[in-house]
Amino acid sequence: MAYVLLVLTVLFWAGNFVLAKSLVGILPPFSMAALRWSVAFLILMPFVLPKLRSEWRLLLKHWKVVSILSLFGVAAFNCLIYLGVQKTSATNAALLQSAIPILVLLLCVLFYKELLSKKQLLGVFSSCLGVLVIISDGKLETLLSLSLNQGDLWILAAVSCWTIYSVLLRYKPVEISGPSLLAANIFIGNLLIYPFVVWEVQSVGFMGIELSQETILSVMYLAVFPSLLSYLFWNRAVAEVGAARASLFIHLLPVFGTILAALFLNEAPQIYHLIGIVLIFSGIYLAVITDILARIKNQNVKV
Repeated sequence: MAYVLLVLTVLFWAGNFVLAKSLVGILPPFSMAALRWSVAFLILMPFVLPKLRSEWRLLLKHWKVVSILSLFGVAAFNCLIYLGVQKTSATNAALLQSAIPILVLLLCVLFYKELLSKKQLLGVFSSCLGVLVIISDGKLETLLSLSLNQGDLWILAAVSCWTIYSVLLRYKPVEISGPSLLAANIFIGNLLIYPFVVWEVQSVGFMGIELSQETILSVMYLAVFPSLLSYLFWNRAVAEVGAARASLFIHLLPVFGTILAALFLNEAPQIYHLIGIVLIFSGIYLAVITDILARIKNQNVKV
């Protein structure tokens, strides 16, 4: 059952990119992010309110850590993703997300002085090369002229924010429960997003926001599936199979993203997509997966 939950989690995340791309021209990026998390917060509150009542002093005590996690994990990451899909494909967005494990590894090296093996260094190089292939559309002249797709750069900025969020999670106070932290992150994240929503509405006007039945249903999907259910499913699965095994399923994201984009957005995968993802996956295998599998093997031997 845990593995089914993991597959569904990644599928919901992939659907986030595809649906966000389909809403381009209908719902501006900051409004999309704010509506998504506002609805998610309202749905979550009845279930998490008792926890919040007992843990609000802890949240206030650790407000700096909670606020920083809210900034990178909710506000910046989601707004940048939705800005990115305005000018790039859902396929590119999903593929670039697969670079997260490598970026996490690099940040750990930079800030926590973790050492890399030769195999890991080769993996980092391979993944970085794969990212360059994707954002340049496989054209060397694009890199040399520095005329990169603005949407891809927004997605890379979002990936960087999620990487920082993932690394900073080690500072999460253990006494704060997951649901309370999620509620606090959503609340603070929305506070950070809404000033941009005000600016956006003033820029495009209310006529630039089309709140049709399809738009409302799309926002409900974004609030329920890639936000709340994915979080709950992920936590349940990690508790059953462990973080090491669960993290391997993240690499299904570009697979699902590419398939969904082809089915619902008619985005045909290109040769450079395939080359890029092979390079990224090879890098992830060398730098991350082999290390995780070795640790799992050692744990099994000890048991």
